[in-house]
Amino acid sequence: MTYCVGLMLDEGMVFLSDTRTNAGLDNISRYRKMFTWEVPGERAIVALTAGNLAITQAVMSTLQEAIDNPETEPGDCILSAPSMFRVAELMGEAMQKVQHKYQDTLEQRKESSSASIMVGGQRKGGAQRLFLVYAAGNFIEATEDTPYLQIGEHKYGKPILDRVITPETPIADGVKAALLSMDSTLRSNLSVGMPLDLAVLPEGSCHFSEHRRIDAEDAGFKALSDAWSQALREAFADMPDEHCAPDC
Repeated sequence: MTYCVGLMLDEGMVFLSDTRTNAGLDNISRYRKMFTWEVPGERAIVALTAGNLAITQAVMSTLQEAIDNPETEPGDCILSAPSMFRVAELMGEAMQKVQHKYQDTLEQRKESSSASIMVGGQRKGGAQRLFLVYAAGNFIEATEDTPYLQIGEHKYGKPILDRVITPETPIADGVKAALLSMDSTLRSNLSVGMPLDLAVLPEGSCHFSEHRRIDAEDAGFKALSDAWSQALREAFADMPDEHCAPDC
């Protein structure tokens, strides 16, 4: 299992992913689930992956082969695609290709080929956009009404995003909300684990202002987690009893 979140704010975009991969209780590994591409000043793209690891790795390799091949047509490469919509289409086409190749064999072995990819970013002269690509290759886009997307084990981290995130949320608060969303997931689901990968893309810059790995020993993340736990305990203790019905 995994947990990845992407926020699309007026000030920019925030992406966060864990690195734990499970193939049973006794087979836990770390694999990168965040992939980034940057042509400074021209475009910056982030892809977050969840689901069958072999499927998502094959999709990422397919996209990278197109980048590395000098004969690839401009519209068939994510680093020269004319729009972020076309980038999402290329992700979907790569997903369809890989699913077509492996899905039947995996199903015969009673293994799931389910996978999803979140892709977002911005190209020079275009708006920042955020998409969620499904296993079938189709996709949806984040909007002002829903300015964030999640993949993987999302239910534990969703409440804080629903309460805090709007397009007007400052990007610094967006980073904080994404980290607390991840912290809630880490505490409630052992299939999601450290370290974390964080990327921050200010609007209009086409350059990552922050792109780093957060280890389990990271003092800043630990302080944020401890402060959030303390704040929740204090808020719970301060809740009035009068809101309960007489027989509650």
